[in-house]
Amino acid sequence: MFIHLGGEKIIRAAELVAIFDLSIEKSSKISKQFISYALKDKKVEVIGEEESKSLVVTQSKVYYSPISSMTLKKRAHQLLTN
Repeated sequence: MFIHLGGEKIIRAAELVAIFDLSIEKSSKISKQFISYALKDKKVEVIGEEESKSLVVTQSKVYYSPISSMTLKKRAHQLLTN
């Protein structure tokens, strides 16, 4: 099963670790640290040219997605319940 993250980016549902609203990046010291390490390791990808709304963490990368975290969570939930 696959989840569409926006633009032309699709990931395998099995790789998904977490989906966060982008506001967590500003409100949490730990998430800021996590993102800075991912940036240093070149494991961050911004999807599309639209404003990012969510942060998607997979086993190998962190994605900035233009799709809201609620929409992505619904997509992931639908895959898990089918």
